[in-house]
Amino acid sequence: MRTMDIDYEAIEATRASIKERHLNERRPPSSARGLHHFALLSSDVERTIEFYQGLLEFPLTEIFENRDYKGSNHFFFDIGNGNLLAFFDFPGLDLGPYKEVLGGLHHIAISVDPVAWERLRGKLEAAGVPYIMESGASIYFSDPDGARLELLADPLGEMYGSRVL
Repeated sequence: MRTMDIDYEAIEATRASIKERHLNERRPPSSARGLHHFALLSSDVERTIEFYQGLLEFPLTEIFENRDYKGSNHFFFDIGNGNLLAFFDFPGLDLGPYKEVLGGLHHIAISVDPVAWERLRGKLEAAGVPYIMESGASIYFSDPDGARLELLADPLGEMYGSRVL
């Protein structure tokens, strides 16, 4: 990663300007009904199911052939509130390792209640999955293919005590 001199005052001024121009106090309703699914890649279907259903307790809801690539699976996990996390595997294609790039995935934050958060943190620890805990409410870790995840104990629509929705 390249490092460069950063003018933090200019960044803050730009953020304030964007907020003033675009953040509407009387926000209109969204045209969207919700997140249908967020799709990721899987290099090993069984391992992905064991991780997401077995370790993280996100039930597998369906698996069928990917309509766009014969022999590929498209499978889904319930992440609550009517939302799904989906995966594709692409047998025979060399997709290479996960790579965080501009325009790519940084992380997926999934809200869980505080009791589940503690239980899942313990399961990650027992399974030897490295994680970083932030602010006593977030756990950051990677799935078996390198995608970064966050389990957040804050309620939906809140982040570190602030309303974001």
